[in-house]
Amino acid sequence: MSSTTSARAGTTSKVRHWPATFWALLVGTFLVRAGGFAFPFLAYYLTDRHLSLFWVGAIMAAFGGGWLLGQLVCGWLADTVGHQSTLIGAMTTGAAALLFLARATSPLALLAAALVVGAAFDAHRPVVAAAIADLTPDQGDRAALTAWRHFAINLGAAAAGALGGLWAQQAGIEALLWANAAACAGFAALAALFLPPEHQPAAVAPRRTADIAAAVRDRRLWLLCGASLAALVGVVGLFNAVPLLMSAAGLSATAYGWTQVANAGAVLVISPLATPWLRCRAARPEPMTGLLAAGSLTAGAGMGLAGIASTPAAFAVAVVVTVPGEIAVMVAAGDLVTRIAPPQARGLYSGLWGTTLAGAVTLAPLIASWSLAAGGPHLVAATTVTAGVLGAAACRPLHTRLRTDHTPTPPAGPHRGRPSPSPRPFTQ
Repeated sequence: MSSTTSARAGTTSKVRHWPATFWALLVGTFLVRAGGFAFPFLAYYLTDRHLSLFWVGAIMAAFGGGWLLGQLVCGWLADTVGHQSTLIGAMTTGAAALLFLARATSPLALLAAALVVGAAFDAHRPVVAAAIADLTPDQGDRAALTAWRHFAINLGAAAAGALGGLWAQQAGIEALLWANAAACAGFAALAALFLPPEHQPAAVAPRRTADIAAAVRDRRLWLLCGASLAALVGVVGLFNAVPLLMSAAGLSATAYGWTQVANAGAVLVISPLATPWLRCRAARPEPMTGLLAAGSLTAGAGMGLAGIASTPAAFAVAVVVTVPGEIAVMVAAGDLVTRIAPPQARGLYSGLWGTTLAGAVTLAPLIASWSLAAGGPHLVAATTVTAGVLGAAACRPLHTRLRTDHTPTPPAGPHRGRPSPSPRPFTQ
């Protein structure tokens, strides 16, 4: 048996023996992304309400601002009150806000609803990342779980685009928001059933304050955030720049849905093939800064192609080109966060890194709408490619810092200050 075949067999064996907690996290992640119609169809929903370009951009930016706030708050809460309570609260709040968004009529009400929906939309990311890091001591296993989590996110997002594009014509986008609310409620139910409850003593509060101060002073984290922000402008363009570009080209929401079918196909092919290699790569002592740089360039190039596309087929090609870069950026960044985060502050570090994704969600539609108004799709292509190049360039000082900073990282283990859940360990 070849080494590649052995790696795949080992990964498959591990998948079969994952504890129910991990399956609940992965299934819940897929569920909220497959039903996450608010993000990819928000621009179409606002356009159908005959809002001006100013209000469309402002409301989508509010969604991104809420996303940023949700990462910070939920990352901190994951360390403070536990994974289960944080997930239940965030998903329940998101479901209620989506129902309000579906019924809101005034621009200000839509903006307020989008802010809360954005806060809940990706709130699960730092919580799930912290749970995986807490419950998985092996760095390679963490990378494999992170890759499969990203597979669930990516496949779910592609399904949301494809199914939403078909359902939008049949039932309307408002019905998609109701379905999104149901998906959030479903993840809350999974968290209540399968995640162990966790309790924090009052004495943990001063320690959390110290963790925040240490994170703010961690230059490695901020260098990673800077590189990630630029790289993610191209990545999130799959879901906010592409619909704006396709709408400007006169293409319908259904056509956008077909680009997400192409996205799903690329994810289905690339992710399972790449995961064994990513797992082996993560087990090495060298940080994944080179992979992060390569992913940034690839994602920027893919969205650059979207800027010069004019047909559904051309947009589908651009999306397929972007997918490998997206996988590389998300897995490499997740690995780097885990390497530098102290065990008791993994949720906090994941949440702080998550603000870069939220920042990209905020910046990308503003960049795309400004570029469309100022210079058309070709300017969108130029700005996105530039962001990818900047992200790759920023990986150089990050790599240098990681190699020269010999601050010891505490050994893997459960958070201090709360009982550690004891899921069944990985078995070969």
